[in-house]
Amino acid sequence: MNPAQDPAARFMGPGAWRHGLSYGLLGLPLAFVALPLYVVLPNHYAREFGAPLAALGAVLLAARLVDAVLDPIIGRWCDRLAARSPGAVLGVSGLAAVLLALGLWALFFPPAAVRDGGPWLLGWAGLVMALSYTVFSVMSVAHQAWGARLGGTEAQRSRVVAWREALGLCGVLIAAVLPGTLGLGAMVGSFAVLLALGWWAWSRSLRPAASIDAAHDLAPRGPSPLRQPAFVRLLAVFIINGTASAVPATLVLFFVQDRLQAPTSIEPAFLGTYFLCAALSMPLWVRAVARFGLARSWLLGMALSVAVFVWAATLGTGDIWPFIAVCALSGLALGADLTVPGALLAGLIGDLGERGRREGAYFGWWSFAAKLNLALAAGLALPVLAWLGYEPGSRDPQALQTLTAAYCLLPCVLKLIAGGALHWLVIRRPASRPIQPV
Repeated sequence: MNPAQDPAARFMGPGAWRHGLSYGLLGLPLAFVALPLYVVLPNHYAREFGAPLAALGAVLLAARLVDAVLDPIIGRWCDRLAARSPGAVLGVSGLAAVLLALGLWALFFPPAAVRDGGPWLLGWAGLVMALSYTVFSVMSVAHQAWGARLGGTEAQRSRVVAWREALGLCGVLIAAVLPGTLGLGAMVGSFAVLLALGWWAWSRSLRPAASIDAAHDLAPRGPSPLRQPAFVRLLAVFIINGTASAVPATLVLFFVQDRLQAPTSIEPAFLGTYFLCAALSMPLWVRAVARFGLARSWLLGMALSVAVFVWAATLGTGDIWPFIAVCALSGLALGADLTVPGALLAGLIGDLGERGRREGAYFGWWSFAAKLNLALAAGLALPVLAWLGYEPGSRDPQALQTLTAAYCLLPCVLKLIAGGALHWLVIRRPASRPIQPV
């Protein structure tokens, strides 16, 4: 199909906002289950229930890995659903939405019998998280694959992704602000309502063009995405960069409370500034893509992130306003991380001749990588901090230096590695010949 005739072309020009809102709105509630969970949950369990930091990190890692290994299977299943009809995708996603709303409530409000901070609480958290993340994966992979099937040019694909991710950031913003203002109950209740609205809007959004191959084959065949060198190179960059972003997301509240010694009442301002600036930056990154291309725009975002975290490492007690500026610039850099990679993957799927057939398989592995990033950040950073002597509430200078190094300098090192990999493996590397189905 001509890119100008792809459904994604309707995301540009008059009336584009209606198509963007219909498709992207589901990203808003789904964001409640992504980054905010790793920002709010460890701090909530450690301070409210007395869960030990190292054990909590291990549970987060285990639950996330159990879920992550299912993502490639979920991706292939979503391809089968899409081959049947868009209605099949929407029906299964609707059931998943109900289970997800129940799971989030159970996670933040565990039964009284397990709230002693011991192994029963950790077991409950691990089980509920694994189940919740599984149904979340079904919705998330299906939604991302749907967007990739809309096709389009680089600029059009970046707009499709930008709508989804910008609305997702609005969801992150709401989820970040609600716990500190109206409480966790308001956050979970809002999530359930927004999830229902998001699914309803998705069901009325633009539908991908039918695939002749998929219509004749309800189990689209082909080599594993991991056998495609171009995909593996892009996935490697995504993992390194994603881990660099996930580490400070996991540690930000500890840094604010102990390094800056900021009052808890101001925490929503930090998180709100970060996510709001990321959402507002989306149009800027879409313009950057039109001028510099997807990969170089991503590289620019990585460079900005490194500069910002070097500055953050110089901050100390009471540096409230400078840290708000850090949050704003970090949010600007985050916009590139959210706008570009998904659009790059959608284009790569088309280049490999897999569009309309196996988007779910690719986004299944992509989702696996995204969860691995967060699992590594929580499962490794928290236990290492505990091993090096840091505990929540510590005022020991050595412990605070360790926290600062983990929050600021480790992400810089990982971002530099990711930038180098992006330059050499994606930008300068010639396109490799795709492996054909057997």
